[in-house]
Amino acid sequence: MPATTLTPAIRDQIARLGRADIMVGIPSFKNAATIGYVVRAAQAGLVQYFPDLRPVLVNSDAGSPDGTQRVVVETEPPDYIEKILLVRPANRLERVSLTYPEVDGTGGKGAALRTIFEIAAALEVHALVVVDSDLRSIIPEWIELLAGPIMKGGYDFVAPLYARYKYDGTITNTVTYPLTRALYGHRIRQPIGGDFGVSGDVVRHYLEQDNWTPDVSRFGIDIWMTTAALTGGFAVCQARLGAKVHDPKDPGSDLGPMFRQVVGTILRLAVQHSSAWLSIRGSHDVPAYGFERIQDPPPLQVNTIRLLTEFHLGSLTSSGTWSEMLAPATYEAVMTLAAEAGPLAEAASRRLGLVGGGPDHGGSGAGGNTDAQPSTDQMSAELAGFHFPDDVWARVIYDLVVVAARPNAPVERLVAALVPIYFGRVGSFVIENRGLTTDQAEDRVERQAREFELLKPYLIDRWTVEGVSADRDVPAPAAAAGRPTA
Repeated sequence: MPATTLTPAIRDQIARLGRADIMVGIPSFKNAATIGYVVRAAQAGLVQYFPDLRPVLVNSDAGSPDGTQRVVVETEPPDYIEKILLVRPANRLERVSLTYPEVDGTGGKGAALRTIFEIAAALEVHALVVVDSDLRSIIPEWIELLAGPIMKGGYDFVAPLYARYKYDGTITNTVTYPLTRALYGHRIRQPIGGDFGVSGDVVRHYLEQDNWTPDVSRFGIDIWMTTAALTGGFAVCQARLGAKVHDPKDPGSDLGPMFRQVVGTILRLAVQHSSAWLSIRGSHDVPAYGFERIQDPPPLQVNTIRLLTEFHLGSLTSSGTWSEMLAPATYEAVMTLAAEAGPLAEAASRRLGLVGGGPDHGGSGAGGNTDAQPSTDQMSAELAGFHFPDDVWARVIYDLVVVAARPNAPVERLVAALVPIYFGRVGSFVIENRGLTTDQAEDRVERQAREFELLKPYLIDRWTVEGVSADRDVPAPAAAAGRPTA
């Protein structure tokens, strides 16, 4: 890992700023439509809640062609915010918008955050708050909720606690939450939430790490940050932010690359930090800061027929890899489920008047239902006979942790083969929760997380039989080509 990724021009900007007490960072790529609102809310939060501190706002952009950086620079100046809030801060609010440099040839959200971390460390800030650039629900109070526990309570890492629609956050619900909870014993509900606060000490800890892989430079960054804070022994808490309204995505059509990067990262981290979790049993609550909010997050449509079809197709194209990465009993259970999923999806497609029912037919996504596309509930009702058990899914993930620890394990290939199984698990979750409220569906997420904890001895037994050594080095994958996606 290079000592710095900052260009001379960025270092000159840092020198001009000198020092700061608190910083808000906003990574972005083609977010001109939403980032102006995020900047205004962040500015207002800094002025309203931290008027005596030296603040700075930094936008780390991937070179957006849509004018994202121009929107940041031209958003109403701080004195406009002061007139609204009737608060006169002691220090001028500085704003910086820049194009971040890639990390070892790889760009993405993690590379954008690497630049933000380096600037925060150089400015010697006490608290850094990072928020997503596509937020539609951020309010000024978010800045206080994410920075307050650090500035006032002595915490080092503040994870977001959102109210999310029951079908939103599928990677979190199925992998990162239950696995992080079972491994490290902390019930951090949103370990890849995107909006967070960290102390200056944690920022420096991040910059000292030497496991910055290409996936970490992209969407693997959030789980990397959470894991580094937990294994580093830092004080962690959560902040109740209410509903998160952003650009949600249908897990069957939009989340494949993100899933591969996040899961590849969490597997490598589990192998690297095995000494931190082998002795942990059970889990404990993590303190939550802020007033509890009663909000209904916006609904999300999910194409469950697509999900089950992809699961079935995966069993036809990836069965060899599945047998390689899963224990025999797990493999048999997954193949049986995939064999059930295909005919169910095909029959549901016929009953709903869909031609075929393959992955290319329809994809309601976040845009809601159309005349040609049945609703999530309609599709799920037709698939009501399908159930992917919690214990089978937990064993799938634990089998992957073990296989990822083998010498020269092809983690990218294994995680790619996991995607259809993930689709099957998510499809089952949506089908089972179609008639439940979001709060009731949350109970199902907790049930699954408890199953991960109950089955942790299975992981430890397999780990011991494999003879895996603790804290072994996991080779970093080669940098993948492609357009940066912050």
